[in-house]
Amino acid sequence: MMMRPHSDHSLSDVHETVDTTASPRKGWRRILAYIGPAYLVSVGYMDPGNWATDLQGGAKFGYQLIWILLMSNLMALLLQSLSARLGIVRRRDLAQANREAYPPLVNFCLYILAELAIAACDLAEVLGMAIGIYLLTGLPLIWGTVITVLDTFLFLILQRYGIRKMEAFIIALVAIIGCSFLIEIILAKPHLGEVVKGFIPTALNHEALYIAVGIIGATVMPHNLYLHSALVQTRKISNEPKGIKRAIKYNLIDSTIALNAAFFVNAAILILAASVFFTSGNTEVAHIQDAHRLLEPLLGSKLAPILFAVALIAAGQSSTLTGTLAGQIVMEGYLQLRINPWLRRLLTRLIAIIPAVLVILLYGEEKVDDLLVFSQVILSLQLGFAVIPLIHFVSDKATMGEFAIKTYTKIAAWLVAIILVFLNVKLVAEETLRIFESETTWYWKTILVLAILAFVCLFLVMTFLPMIKKRRLKQRATMHGETIQLQNLSVKQNSRIAISLDFSASDEKLIAHAVAQGHTSVTYILLHVVESVSARYSGEASDDDETRKDKQRLENYAMQLIQMGYKAEFTLGYRNRVKEIIRIVKESNADMLVMGAHRHSGLKDYIFGETIEDVRHALPIPVLIVSV
Repeated sequence: MMMRPHSDHSLSDVHETVDTTASPRKGWRRILAYIGPAYLVSVGYMDPGNWATDLQGGAKFGYQLIWILLMSNLMALLLQSLSARLGIVRRRDLAQANREAYPPLVNFCLYILAELAIAACDLAEVLGMAIGIYLLTGLPLIWGTVITVLDTFLFLILQRYGIRKMEAFIIALVAIIGCSFLIEIILAKPHLGEVVKGFIPTALNHEALYIAVGIIGATVMPHNLYLHSALVQTRKISNEPKGIKRAIKYNLIDSTIALNAAFFVNAAILILAASVFFTSGNTEVAHIQDAHRLLEPLLGSKLAPILFAVALIAAGQSSTLTGTLAGQIVMEGYLQLRINPWLRRLLTRLIAIIPAVLVILLYGEEKVDDLLVFSQVILSLQLGFAVIPLIHFVSDKATMGEFAIKTYTKIAAWLVAIILVFLNVKLVAEETLRIFESETTWYWKTILVLAILAFVCLFLVMTFLPMIKKRRLKQRATMHGETIQLQNLSVKQNSRIAISLDFSASDEKLIAHAVAQGHTSVTYILLHVVESVSARYSGEASDDDETRKDKQRLENYAMQLIQMGYKAEFTLGYRNRVKEIIRIVKESNADMLVMGAHRHSGLKDYIFGETIEDVRHALPIPVLIVSV
């Protein structure tokens, strides 16, 4: 059976608001009930960050990087289908699943990385919108950037009308982008033979690798994995296996259509840059503004730059809406913190606007495209921290049941994860070597090394902790073997019981529990370990005030027990608490030891808790731990 732990629903305002079970649907009507979530996800694959990386890739390397786009699209299709599967089967989004699987510190780190990814994505959307406004109206980027705050209100208006209206709005924007680039490609007339060659994988130099990693980061986005696992839960589906299979099937169709549309847009941008700029020798056209300016003279059409700007604004506007939803999912999933959507949107937008404004003010508008590409590289570097937990979750038969992914899918998913991690490690290693070879001050180099080590530690814990947990569960399930038949329940009666005392108010309770284990014919050995300075150095020869008083207390306890009709002895130990307790118990031939557990926390728990554990493991007799 699948486990569906109870908790707050993801995107609770629209959770299961689209009923796919309301009435019998056939053919396209049935598919249309599921269509939508993947289109909201797909806009993240054609946001302004993609434009910057695709334009740079096409202008500098021609059609060479088309195979990177194709590979990224196939990766995205696989990972988004896994994300949708997680949400459909477990009714959990990726953030909620992480919170249940990992310890708090790891979850907090994953939350911070997810928020950084959303901020990086939103940064690209802010800059893209500002550039689009500038290209259409001539308004300076700094003012266009500030104006993007106003789209917060558009998101709130759309949210009021429900998820289906929001999906329709996004699909309309996607259609505008697609149609714009279809016309652009017709005008550009690319050489089809060269385009086909671009699908053949080739070796990449450092600059091409940087752009390629940016393309992958811009295409396979970490926050989209969180988003998709939540959006599929807006559909009310049957909990029967048949209903779940149907939902997985139609969501795969939805993802395939939507992500192929995104691939068309990205490929169109790269092909446009390659056919217009690379072939004309304008290989340094890395800026969106330059691309817009050169389209008219190179294509001989006034329509081309207008369509370019309109598509850019549509891409930025559609992406910003889904970025808000992803931020809400991440915050609620990891922190279980709900804030007003407008406040969440405003915070996200401000986090993106601040670095954009600073770059424009300090370095000028010509550095905006570099910031766009850098934001996509940041996204790529964080991909592994979203992809690997997702693969763990959808592979787990204990929670996914019969819907856990098959072996071949698992191999493909891990292969994708390995490729992503390898590309990122390669890029980080090359950039780190460049920094160390430069004249950067030593403390920045130290900070860089510490940051890399922290990332590596987090990555290893995140990757291997679920495997370790699963292995331990299997061991627990198999280590006990078959149920033993209870035949001999007789226990040897105790004749000598040792009691470790610390001369606190708990002594009486310890002695009472010891007496309850025996009878009047049992001999009770009262012991205490002296830990004064004199006792540590002189041992049994110690004769300081503390040693004498401890001996008197033991003698007093023994006399009281004898007067009650019990047999009692007492003895002192010196120096090391653990070693002395073990020695006294063995030399006195005790059948049982009674010790106190003081329920310490923090440092005391390590000190006193380890005493009990060390003593318990060293003695072959029963040890009764009394909570005092």
